Amino acid sequence: MLVGVKRIYDKASITDGKRIFVDRLWPRGVKKSTANVDMWMKDIAPSNELRLWFDHDPKKWEGFKAKYTKELERNKHVDDLINLIEKNDVTLLYAAKDTEHNNAVVLSEFIKTNASDGEPA
Repeated sequence: MLVGVKRIYDKASITDGKRIFVDRLWPRGVKKSTANVDMWMKDIAPSNELRLWFDHDPKKWEGFKAKYTKELERNKHVDDLINLIEKNDVTLLYAAKDTEHNNAVVLSEFIKTNASDGEPA
């Protein structure tokens, strides 16, 4: 299994595997018909409250990671994503400008830690 992370604005690649958009809100300027997204899992994204609190502020990154990880531990959709990743290479797509401080990075780390084989992808 391979789990990649990429901005939805970046060009799709044949190596992306299944492209899963993991933000709660659809990004401005991206047409659903041309986004090359196989699935939109908005229910796995951070809660609206957490998203608004974080506001993409790198100073809040450690707190965001901890809070989002707790949300993921209780999120019933995580198992669906893990099952999909165990059968397919996947690229988690996000819209944020910051490539290091976004929910897809946290989700990728969480999935790699919690996948059944116990090994990072």
